[in-house]
Amino acid sequence: MADKVYPDAKTALDGLTFDGMTVMAGGFGLCGIPENLILALRDSNAQDLTVISNNAGVDDFGLGLLLHTRQIKKMVSSYVGENKTFEKQYLNGELELEFNPQGTLAERIRAGGAGIPGFYTKTGVGTLVAEGKEHKEFDGETYIMETGLVADISIVKAWKADKAGNLVFRKTARNFNPMMATAGKMTIAEVEEIVENGELDADHIHTPGIFVQRLVQGNFEKRIEQRTVRA
Repeated sequence: MADKVYPDAKTALDGLTFDGMTVMAGGFGLCGIPENLILALRDSNAQDLTVISNNAGVDDFGLGLLLHTRQIKKMVSSYVGENKTFEKQYLNGELELEFNPQGTLAERIRAGGAGIPGFYTKTGVGTLVAEGKEHKEFDGETYIMETGLVADISIVKAWKADKAGNLVFRKTARNFNPMMATAGKMTIAEVEEIVENGELDADHIHTPGIFVQRLVQGNFEKRIEQRTVRA
């Protein structure tokens, strides 16, 4: 079995980045984002990226760093949210944005990973989301067709991995990460701890190692997106 463990995020991305590539990046807000791999992607200087991610974090952290360097050409997301750079670039026509209802985005990623090219959903019928999409009736109800999503690389964040690439996610940091791990032509996972093969309980594995080609153990800042404290 090929060694999947790499010494750092930069090395883990070696030979995989190129201009115009499509990247899936796990996380929800700042929860479960592959922060080390995002930094390495920024430092790779790859341009004109299409990034599939629920949102783009905050201005000075996570995917917001790639917006600052204007390496992202298009976002496929469900939420602009807390990132003023994201909002400004989109409203100024400097950034393409493909908006998705959040559940639709999750299912598009799951479908892509499962080899399903398209599916029908009621979500978005009668709204701007449905414009230009195929409509079809099932049992008297109208549905629109959405396409599955795949990426050149998926970068994900997990809690633990063994050296075979089996992943365990922790609580809400699981979010989009397991689905994205299946939908990348190459999947790179950064984790908090790497253990020997056989140390993970097989019943607790969320993503089998067959989906993961490269692993790196990272150091994590784990910022709080909206800190709320008493006066």
